[in-house]
This record gives sequence, structure tokens and C-alpha cells, in this order.
Amino acid sequence: MKEENAMNFKKATDELLEHPTLEDLANDLGVSLQSIRQARAERGSTAYRAPPPGWEEATRRLAESSAAYHQRLAKKLRRCVG
Repeated sequence: MKEENAMNFKKATDELLEHPTLEDLANDLGVSLQSIRQARAERGSTAYRAPPPGWEEATRRLAESSAAYHQRLAKKLRRCVG
């Protein structure tokens, strides 16, 4: 491992697991976190509410952002071991 590129286990795993959250989705959609949680509840449940409008596009944007982030992390990790 190259010293200048060194990543310890905690830093590497913290970065790996830093992914979009339900809160990120709620913020992107301009709705409350509770609205997102209710939309994830089982249909037929008293807690269930319909997903907010635009959820498909917001989810796509977060997925693309997450993919790009993880590609950069993988590149950084390759430099550490290679």
C-alpha cells in the first residue's frame, strides 16, 4: 500500500457506507422524512401513504450520484493497494 494514499479500515468503510439515505430522498423531493417512511410501509397498513410525486426521478438521481461516488471510492482504493 502506498503510504501517501493510505486509507485505514474505518475510513474506507465509512466512505463505502455513506450512501443516500431516506432523509436525502425526502430532501430531494421536498417532503418530510415521515412521508417517505409512510410510503415505504406495506400497502394495507394503517401507516401506508402513497409515494410523493416525482419519486422515480429523485430515486434515479440519487442512484446515479451514489454510483459516481462509489466509482471514485473504488478508484481511490485501487490506488491504495496497487
